[in-house]
Amino acid sequence: MLSLPTQDRLSAPVPSVFPAVRAQVGLAPYTSFRVGGKAEWYAEPRTEEDLQACVAWAHSQSLAITMLGSGSNLLISDAGLSGLVISTRFLKQFALDDQAGRVVVAAGTPLPALSRRLARRGWRGFEWAVGIPGTIGGAVVMNAGAHGGCMADCLVSAQVLGADGIELWTPEQLDYGYRHSSVQGSDYIVLSTTLQMEPGWDPELVKAQTNQALRARKTTQPYDLPSCGSVFRNPLPESAGHLIEAMGLKGYRIGGAKVAERHANFILNCGDAKAQDIFFLIRHVQEMVRDRFSLNLHPEVKMLGEFQPV
Repeated sequence: MLSLPTQDRLSAPVPSVFPAVRAQVGLAPYTSFRVGGKAEWYAEPRTEEDLQACVAWAHSQSLAITMLGSGSNLLISDAGLSGLVISTRFLKQFALDDQAGRVVVAAGTPLPALSRRLARRGWRGFEWAVGIPGTIGGAVVMNAGAHGGCMADCLVSAQVLGADGIELWTPEQLDYGYRHSSVQGSDYIVLSTTLQMEPGWDPELVKAQTNQALRARKTTQPYDLPSCGSVFRNPLPESAGHLIEAMGLKGYRIGGAKVAERHANFILNCGDAKAQDIFFLIRHVQEMVRDRFSLNLHPEVKMLGEFQPV
């Protein structure tokens, strides 16, 4: 279990140039699973300058930093997280370059909102993102994708914050692969990204294609209960959902967590799940598929904090 902050750390001074850093903030409301313990420290910067001040303060206090976007691809342990959790949910700045057909968006911009906004302008290239409940920052890190499209298809550059300041990374530096980038597992923080779109299309056509992508997602995936989206990466050319379904695991339940009946690559919080229930269910699914098919299912969901071993 994580220890509570010491009195010295609770009394550590915080800078006044951004909204107050708060201690012992519950994280469950900020994740799509609706589970998870408390953050030792929590901040919601409103600007990139605020975010940089948060990072500088955390470094001055020797605190680990965890970035939190929409919380849609995270499983945070019931024990919570030590260090500083920085939410990007207020970082939604947006700028268009009509002549170049490019859009610059801050890390906290929700993917569905951006997809719809671009569709209304008749800009193609982001229809696939309308049903992904994440943010631009997380999408850059994960190379998020759906319906045959992904971030690697449209990303021009990403502005990231590292130990030496702000850097501009190219797609080559991001080294994109299937649900992978070189930012993963690093200390770099995505601040914003520039995307190349295809302007000049009939807005009604692009909106129709965007709505079609959303309908396709809603008819095949569960949206009625909290989840993180797809739990496992597809072990290409196989489908994780098909493998789990073949094991007869649809509806299988541990505590308040169960494998969705509509799509087996989803795990649902039935209302009273703990993060530990979901963790145990993930491990059970992995074990069953490995024993039957000799395949390892790698989680797409990022698990943070300490979990009890199976």
